[in-house]
Amino acid sequence: LWHVGSVRKEGIEPDTSVPGHSPSGLFKPGRENGVAMNQQDIDEVVEAFAQAAADAKAIGFDAVEVHGAHGYLIDQFFWQGTNQRDDSYGGDLVSRTKFAVEIVKAIRARVGADFPIIFRFSQWKQQDYDARLANSPEELKTFLTPLVEAGVDIFHCSTRRYWEKEFEDAPENGHMNLAGWTKELTGKPVITVGSVGLNTSFVGEEHGMNMSAQAGVEAGSITQLNDRINSGEFDLVAVGRALLQDPEWVIKVREERLDELED
Repeated sequence: LWHVGSVRKEGIEPDTSVPGHSPSGLFKPGRENGVAMNQQDIDEVVEAFAQAAADAKAIGFDAVEVHGAHGYLIDQFFWQGTNQRDDSYGGDLVSRTKFAVEIVKAIRARVGADFPIIFRFSQWKQQDYDARLANSPEELKTFLTPLVEAGVDIFHCSTRRYWEKEFEDAPENGHMNLAGWTKELTGKPVITVGSVGLNTSFVGEEHGMNMSAQAGVEAGSITQLNDRINSGEFDLVAVGRALLQDPEWVIKVREERLDELED
């Protein structure tokens, strides 16, 4: 379930008159786009997420995932660079989770206790690959705790390269990625993601350049992934564009035909 927020540009279908909505009318720090949401806007979006989750359950889905990552609407509330509000939805890191917490609580109230809610988040934004919500395990716990209390069952921890350490200066468990730290701090199941099976990320550092043509398959990345799952660092792995490129990707990995993976 996804709302792009101020990433949306006016004139885009299906209703060309609808502007992008965001916490403060910013696409990124210093760049305006769309309009800042008032309380009615917020309430309507929270209800829309809840209704969408209820609809998903009604038609037979097994869970819902709320997209709170990558600089889209929910993440725009998380990110201090795009959340300049002076009401209860802005301020410190905990206050900036309020919008997401309301969405998760509304979904939980609508779908019941036994329907899984997955929540996707990221440090990086498409507007700024170096952006961070948390600079230490302590800050990450501060950020995640309200979401756990709201009812998140599984966290989908989006990184651009799953093998990278999340906190270089952490005195313990310094090898862990964002998913590993999230599991350690919350006790919740986690999903890792990010250039799985490649030797570089899908998207380049400069200007959002597509690097898929330059990214190559790296069998060692799969081996490392398997080792880290077996160690309990994370529980599930998300794979996206690699499957579009190679529809037999999962079969080849399961059968250890790693030399046949297509880049």
